[in-house]
Amino acid sequence: MEIAFRLAGHAFDTAAAPTEAYSRLAARRYDAILLDMNFTPGVSNGDEGLVCLSRLLADDPAACVVVITAHSGIRIAVAAMQAGARDFVMKPWRNAELIAKVEAAIARGLPAAVASPAPTPAAEPVRLLGESAAIQQLRDLIRRIAPTGAGVAVTGVGGSGRTLTALAIHAASADAAHPPARIDLRDDAAWARLDGAPGTAILRHADALDTVAQARLLDRLAPSTRCIAILESVEAIAPALRRRLATVDVAVPPLARREGDAVLLARHFVRSAATRFARPVPTLTPAAEALIASTDWPDDVRGLALAIERAVLLAEGDTIDAAALALPSAVTVAPVNAASAFDLDEAERAMIEAALRQHRHNVTHAATALGLSRGALYRRMARYGL
Repeated sequence: MEIAFRLAGHAFDTAAAPTEAYSRLAARRYDAILLDMNFTPGVSNGDEGLVCLSRLLADDPAACVVVITAHSGIRIAVAAMQAGARDFVMKPWRNAELIAKVEAAIARGLPAAVASPAPTPAAEPVRLLGESAAIQQLRDLIRRIAPTGAGVAVTGVGGSGRTLTALAIHAASADAAHPPARIDLRDDAAWARLDGAPGTAILRHADALDTVAQARLLDRLAPSTRCIAILESVEAIAPALRRRLATVDVAVPPLARREGDAVLLARHFVRSAATRFARPVPTLTPAAEALIASTDWPDDVRGLALAIERAVLLAEGDTIDAAALALPSAVTVAPVNAASAFDLDEAERAMIEAALRQHRHNVTHAATALGLSRGALYRRMARYGL
């Protein structure tokens, strides 16, 4: 399929699993998505593909999705079309017919005035990555409240993704075709952009204003302006302004509450940084992934992204190990079992075991990957019975 599309003049990327696909879709826009309906060996009911299709269309209702199914999967193809797929392809296919069908599906989504299947550049996609229950609940809440036009307060710790969440709310709103006004309220000169501004305004630091300035802000907001406020907490907002800005409080979960998402995000940041810096895409070793999963990152998701970008730039081979993450001394390992009698927690044991497996129990190499001396690693191995 890849050879056929490239010979026809199309760029073509592949993703081995839905999580990789979501990562690629967060980095760039695609004219079309070819979606197989089963991902697990032995599974043929199409449920996995339908779940993935639902997620793709929820993130981008205009996405051109063409599903792929076997001849015996007519029921699955019908269900996919009812769910919003633009077309379907039966296996086996003829390459020329497949390409023509995908090009026709793309063309059906273009404005009538566009003569060729090459739309004008669109804004960067806005997608919240992660599979944890906390981030899925956040996505569900965004889909419910974004189309309403209500004022929304996006709260949470710095670096957790509040700005991305605000942009995702805007992207799912009726005003998505127009860029929002992004205003830092600490900048007096930026206030002029509030006067009579239609559409959506993303307001930062309203909770840093005193009561007089908050009252002035309330007077300056036009009735037609949909406000999305990024705040540390709604508690610092006066009741009258809170009613205008925070009809709904959307709390962005910190990375520590997003079980399993740290590694998924790290893999995404690796691909993104390698593309941005024109470097080969390295892979994270098991020891590095164990460290990523068990670390309480300063500056939350943003801090993890910075560590990964630095590791990609400094990587000399085709892997990134734990030592390459160059963790600052302020980083702490998140406790896993508070009742543990060990001086170090179970997460460290898991990280050491992963490093030993990765380096086939070569203690010298494992110690180097972990940033420890051989003696220090031997002492920890003895402590944990390894």
